[in-house]
Amino acid sequence: MYEETAGVYEPPSSAVATCRARCLGGVGCRQRRELNKNPVEGFSAGLIDDNDLYRWEVLIIGPPDTLYEGGVFKAHLTFPKDYPLRPPKMKFITEIWHPNVDKNGDVCISILHEPGEDKYGYEKPEERWLPIHTVETIMISVISMLADPNGDSPANVDAAKEWREDRNGEFKRKVARCVRKSQETAFE
Repeated sequence: MYEETAGVYEPPSSAVATCRARCLGGVGCRQRRELNKNPVEGFSAGLIDDNDLYRWEVLIIGPPDTLYEGGVFKAHLTFPKDYPLRPPKMKFITEIWHPNVDKNGDVCISILHEPGEDKYGYEKPEERWLPIHTVETIMISVISMLADPNGDSPANVDAAKEWREDRNGEFKRKVARCVRKSQETAFE
């Protein structure tokens, strides 16, 4: 049923609100269309479930000339109800050994941290989440993180220690195991 407003028939405001909420305030739909129209090298993204626009699955290809090259890493992006004012959370589903990914798979990089001042003084506000960021900017940051880990701000202290002290030994072996495993399970 439509409502008449100044001689114009429009969908009821509740239907508009539902549609906007389903599309993450319209932002999510726009970003999905843009990614489909202009895919970005190194990752693909889509909904986990067509009925839940707040949960996306991404496949990240390990960047060339890095220890992660050849890997196909599956991750989930979970958007808060007030996106884009607050950042999504990202969690690797595929096992990955990386200083900036904790042992549960949660990604810890500045762009995914709540906006504003860092209470520890490590990050500048402009390095943290801003509502202008998109799925594309998040994924580019994650691909960059794979290419150049930040050992100074680790989510996985053991991986950071190995990255600093034994990059071409134990760290490299663990990453190679994760890459092989990711290739075996990528399309399950």
